Amino acid sequence: MIPKIREVIVVEGRYDKNTLRQIIDATIIETNGFGVFNDSEKIALLRRLAEARGLIILTDSDHAGFFIRGRLKGLLPAGKVKHAYIPDIPGQEKRKNSPSKEGKLGVEGMRPDVLIEALRRAGATFEENPDTAPIFGGITKLDFFEVGLTGRPGSNQRRRQLMAHLKLPEYLSQNALLEVLNILFTRSEFIELIRSGIFSQ
Repeated sequence: MIPKIREVIVVEGRYDKNTLRQIIDATIIETNGFGVFNDSEKIALLRRLAEARGLIILTDSDHAGFFIRGRLKGLLPAGKVKHAYIPDIPGQEKRKNSPSKEGKLGVEGMRPDVLIEALRRAGATFEENPDTAPIFGGITKLDFFEVGLTGRPGSNQRRRQLMAHLKLPEYLSQNALLEVLNILFTRSEFIELIRSGIFSQ
């Protein structure tokens, strides 16, 4: 059984994400290398996710990976971020024609057991019993319509109120908002939030 991890895991690129998806059940977000530092919306989102679920930063062990890790540490809330480190292992990923500049394997080239151990050492919260773990997600576009977040007069204003209440980036698209809410809440928590009267404040 693939282990489930509560925290959101931050990696550098899509190949790292694909590698992790094969061995763990978790929300995984890419920085797109240094691109994250020019994306204020993504930084704001990472801050919100850190507050809600906690983050684990898992970058390569080369200079670029440590630079990204260090910059993110300064931009994200203290105490809400954990760091997972992979060992220095010389080598070359199968998909690449030549080794990296520093000749080290990145996250995508690590064995599954090495990655799992790195996450355990970082303090990842493994949901050992999935039957008792909260099931995040399950919020649908139909839910959005039924609670007036789409397809109704004033839906745009209600979405903006919700994003402001949750301290989310104000320019999230409908689809992006749906994706983020499925990261932050179970469906029942979402319904409870909507019924709490946030739109009448």
